[in-house]
Amino acid sequence: MHASQQQRRSGMSNGLYYHSTKEVGAYCLPQFQTFGHQLHYNDRSQGTNFLTQNSNERYCTLESSSANGSYAVYTSPSTTSLSPNGSPMSQQDSQSYTGYQHYSPDNTYGSPISGSYVINEVNDFKHKLKELETVMLGPDSNFLDSYDYTFQNSTNNTSLAMDSWRQIMEAISKRDLKHILIFCARAISDNELLEAQWLMDELRQMVSVTGEPIQRLGAYVLEGLVARLASSGSNICKALKCKEPASAELLSYMHILDEVRPYFKFGYMAANGAIAEAMKDENRIHIIDFQIAQGSQWLTLIPAFAARPGGPPHIRVTGIDDSMSAYARGGGPNIVGKRLSKLAETFKVPFEFHYAAMSGCEVQLENLEVRPGEALAVNFAFMLHHMPDESVSTQNHRDRLLRLVKSLSPKVVTLVEQESNTNTAAFFPRVLETLNYYTAMFESIDVTLPREHKERINVEQHCLARAMVNIIACEGPERVERHELLGKWRSRFIMAGFTPYPLSSFVNATIKTLLENYCSSYRLEERDGALYLGWMNRDLVASCAWK
Repeated sequence: MHASQQQRRSGMSNGLYYHSTKEVGAYCLPQFQTFGHQLHYNDRSQGTNFLTQNSNERYCTLESSSANGSYAVYTSPSTTSLSPNGSPMSQQDSQSYTGYQHYSPDNTYGSPISGSYVINEVNDFKHKLKELETVMLGPDSNFLDSYDYTFQNSTNNTSLAMDSWRQIMEAISKRDLKHILIFCARAISDNELLEAQWLMDELRQMVSVTGEPIQRLGAYVLEGLVARLASSGSNICKALKCKEPASAELLSYMHILDEVRPYFKFGYMAANGAIAEAMKDENRIHIIDFQIAQGSQWLTLIPAFAARPGGPPHIRVTGIDDSMSAYARGGGPNIVGKRLSKLAETFKVPFEFHYAAMSGCEVQLENLEVRPGEALAVNFAFMLHHMPDESVSTQNHRDRLLRLVKSLSPKVVTLVEQESNTNTAAFFPRVLETLNYYTAMFESIDVTLPREHKERINVEQHCLARAMVNIIACEGPERVERHELLGKWRSRFIMAGFTPYPLSSFVNATIKTLLENYCSSYRLEERDGALYLGWMNRDLVASCAWK
């Protein structure tokens, strides 16, 4: 009868399965009070509410309570908990509820539950139903035989649930931070909010922005998971505790990050090598940079053109701007123009700079000021992944820009992108990809930038954490960090009418030589006409060229 009551309450056709798996999940949860916070669980037909009090938030830069979500963080010590039978209990009383307790009309002393208990209960229930069937329908009836498969599935699912909890508890006992993050993301994906909240509180005791790479990475992944539950879309940025740094500070952080990630710098070098090779015989060159940022990519190309036999060409750069770059510079793209113009003057290179202060989604043909008689090079460096594609908008600016550029008949188009797959992936696979990609990133930073470096936390928080939170927490147009693997980019370029352009073998050899001055864990590989730069066995950046 206990099972049938559970069935009626759930409204599910398979009441026994619901009873077996959900009850095991609920009572296998260690009592929340033992982990340094209080939980109020209130189950109503309109939804589930969670009120938590956390003892340690030093790791986190997200203000969950400022967002509208399914739970809120409180500091009041008067939060009330519920005992397993539903009655209120104080914090002091709640401390006595430890271990795995199962309560039922036949188990008044709260003895530990086990897998065999659940299986025996299932078998007893079947036996009683069989007796009832015999009395009502006769001894030859096989009415219940059709339910054998359902009962067997219930038992198997219960066993799987028990195995899952054992894995979680083993990961917690070993303080296996990466796997606990994965379990937490899976719980959120499955809408198991109690489990997710419990695992978040476990994670809060393990992560640290000043610790090992996995601890620092874990702090920001956890921030994304909290944000996923607390709010969505544009509210994520509003929920961040950390203040936007002053523009000069952000520029400094971005510069430091570029220096400690050589694979980004070498990606620029590979693109510049392709441009220099394509333009070696041209006297007038127009370079369209779809994310001019600080203009750093061109600080080495201008001197290279100056040293060209026969004299330097006339160079004109059109820089497409974005608001974040403008903020970091403390002004518009004219700051970049003055910087590059001064450099060109030093090397006696004829130079012009034009800018279009707009996002890539707004760019039209007239904004690019293409002139006849100029050889055109177009640069997409760490920019196209910000463009929404067909999965976000019917306008599909990602492919629209490629078709627009192809219509200009450029001599060369360069692409530099992070080698990651987060564009159309669902939430849970996206978290796994973020963990794998940024594990390599944080490990490489740990080698190049000492842990005691006073600016390291700021660099990671302002230049990496925000992107990670956006990938994990946001959906739809609000999720702007939408990376694709080079194979997908290759398909897009081919569909737009491009053909591959070989990278400079001389420049690639130079990059390999320079890479020898760094940690041996950095690696470079030429594959399928592209240059892959990464850390150990993980590709992080891919660079290629098209025409």
